[in-house]
Formats: sequence, C-alpha cells, structure tokens
Amino acid sequence: MIETPAAIVVRPSRDTDVESMLAIYRRHIRRGIEEGVEDTGTPQPDDLKDRRKNLRNRKLPHLVATLRGEVVGYAYVVSFRKRPAYRFTVKHSIYVHHDHQGQGVGRLLMQALIDACAASGFRQMIGYIDAENTASLTLHERFGFARVGLLPGVAYRYGKWSDSVMVQRSLGAGATAPVTSKAGPPAP
Repeated sequence: MIETPAAIVVRPSRDTDVESMLAIYRRHIRRGIEEGVEDTGTPQPDDLKDRRKNLRNRKLPHLVATLRGEVVGYAYVVSFRKRPAYRFTVKHSIYVHHDHQGQGVGRLLMQALIDACAASGFRQMIGYIDAENTASLTLHERFGFARVGLLPGVAYRYGKWSDSVMVQRSLGAGATAPVTSKAGPPAP
C-alpha cells in the first residue's frame, strides 16, 4: 500500500470498488478524451468482478487510488499477447476521476503499477494513448516510456478519425539480460 501526504492511498482493488471504477470509466467514455465513442462495450459490475478475479489469479495488479476512502482512480495490467513468448510483457490502463485529474493520482497509480510489475518479473510495459491526450503522454514520458509507434486513424470520435500513440518502458533488466530460470510471471 502506498500512502502520500495528500492522503491518497493506492491499494489492490476490491469487489466493493467496482461501482466506483465503472463510474470513472463511463465518464471517460462519455466525456473524457474518448468522448463520442459508443458506450456499447462498457463492462457491467459482474464483468469487472470476473476480470478482477482473473487478473488476481494470474498475479496481475489491479489497483485503486483512494482519497478519504473514495475511489479516485484505478489501474491494471493485462497480458500484452496470449502466446507464452510474450509472458514478460504487459499492457496497462489508468483511469482517474475527472474531479481529481492533475492532482498526482495518475502518477501514484503509474508508480505502483511499475513497481508491482517489476517485482513480479515482467520486463516490458506497453501502453496505447490517444494522440491528443497530452497529459497522459507527458506522464508516460516522465516515467521513462518511449514513443515506439503511431497508429494513425484507429479511433473514430468527435466525428473524425484520431491516432493512438504506442509507448513502451523496460522493467527490471528489460531486454538487456536473458531469463535465467522459469521464475517470473505465469504464462497467459
């Protein structure tokens, strides 16, 4: 658990956090950087509970940030690809409540994800960010993510096509050292 002077606490998510996480996600879809995206794929509470359970069983972090007990953000990682060769790489997502953006919540969640993934033996972390989301791109750059790809016109929102930026960061030994044992993250 990470606690800061501002009383923001980062901890593993719980089933009781699901409704708050869904509210944050729905707001991002309806009014955030992804505004205009159809909300047909929004997970339901049971879907998110099942996802959390699956991630927990695979020892993948699913975290929330709380302020005075209220969920103000959440973050998680999933396998980058399903094939065993990619088992050392994860893709992450971070969502911050709109009233708490710019207050360090994303920074705390990012650091906690990086620490948890490195401790679990993952070697690479990948992210996809809307090219117009300068706040997220800046956050990722501060954490040592490099822009490794541009996916032009992959999303349709606001009546126009938009680009996604792929970012990547090494964890632990990254790609500088071979895997010397069967230790590390489980295969997907």
